Amino acid sequence: MSGGATHEAGGLRVVVVGATGNAGTSVVEALAAHPRVGSVLGIARRAPGWRPEGVRWAAVDIEPGGEDLAPHFAGADAVVHLAWKFRPTHDPATTWRTNVLGSVRVFDAVAAAGVPALVHASSVGAYSPGPKNRRVDESWPTHGWPQAAYCREKAYLERLLDAYEQAHRDVRVVRMRPGFLFKREAAAEQLRIFGNRLLPPQLVRRGLLPAVPDLPGLAFQALHTDDAADAYREAVLRPVRGAFNLAADPPLNAAELGRLLHARPLRLPSPPVRAALSAAWRLRMVGASPDLFDAVLRLPLLDSSRARAELDWQPRWTAVEAMQQFFDGLRERAGMDTAPLAV
Repeated sequence: MSGGATHEAGGLRVVVVGATGNAGTSVVEALAAHPRVGSVLGIARRAPGWRPEGVRWAAVDIEPGGEDLAPHFAGADAVVHLAWKFRPTHDPATTWRTNVLGSVRVFDAVAAAGVPALVHASSVGAYSPGPKNRRVDESWPTHGWPQAAYCREKAYLERLLDAYEQAHRDVRVVRMRPGFLFKREAAAEQLRIFGNRLLPPQLVRRGLLPAVPDLPGLAFQALHTDDAADAYREAVLRPVRGAFNLAADPPLNAAELGRLLHARPLRLPSPPVRAALSAAWRLRMVGASPDLFDAVLRLPLLDSSRARAELDWQPRWTAVEAMQQFFDGLRERAGMDTAPLAV
C-alpha cells in the first residue's frame, strides 16, 4: 500500500486503465508508493471499495460507445493500459470488443490528449510458438497462436502498435510481455477464469492430488504480479521504449508443480488430456479453452535480460514462490475489495 510515501509536489501524473484486476492493483500500489509519482488515477468499469492513499478513481467503460477517454487522460505524464476481458471464452467476439476495440480507443485517446508515454500490457501469449530448451528475446515474432482468442488478440494489438508508433512518434510506447502472473489475492479470480468447477480449491492442498500431468511441451514461466508491477513502474519513470520480457526463474514444469503439490509427475500424451479439457470446456465446466491449452504447450521461454539491464529490474520472488502464492490464495479464498478480485 502507498500510505507513508512522501510524494514530490507536482510529481508525475499517471493513469492506470484496468486498475482493479490482478496486474492493475499491483501496478497502482507500485506507482502510488513512489516519491516521483504525484497522483494516480485508476480507471475501471466499477469503482472499487479498495482505496489506497493518493489514488483517485473513475468508473469508465473502454468499449466502443463508452464515454470519451481523452478528458480522463488530459495532463497525464503516462497511461498504463492493463484492461483485459478473459471471459466469455465461448464468445470471442465479446472479448474482441473489449480487448481490441477498447484498446484502440485507449491508444487513440492517449494521442488525442497529448500524453507523452503509453505503457501497454502485452504478454508472452503474443509470441509465436518457440523453443522450450532456450530463451528468446524481444525480437522473437509476435504472431501468437492464431487458434486461441487470447493470443490472437494480444498479437493483433502488437501489429496495431507497430503502426501507432509510426503515426505518433511523439508518444513513447512501451510493451510489457510478462509470463503468467500470480499473487495470493488474485487466486479466486484466476480460478473463476480458468478452472471453474473442475478445480475445487480443496484439491490443491498438498498430498490430495496423486499426480500432475507431465505433458510434452509443458514448461512455462511464472512471475509474481508485484514483480511485474515494479517493471511497469520503472517503464513509466525511465525514458525507455519498445518491448520488455518479464519472467522469473526457474521455468515451471510437471516436476516443479509436483514438488509444490506433493504429487508425482505422470507422463501423458497431450491428445487425451486435450480431449478431456475440450469436453469440459464445451460443458462450461472450465473457462480455459482447448485452444489456449494448445498455445501454452507452444509458448517460448523468455529472456528477460533487457528488463534487468534497462529497467534495473530484478524479481523478488522465484517462479516457484509465485506459484505457491497462487495455491495459498486458493486454499485461503484470498481476494481484494475490487470487482475482479472479489471472492
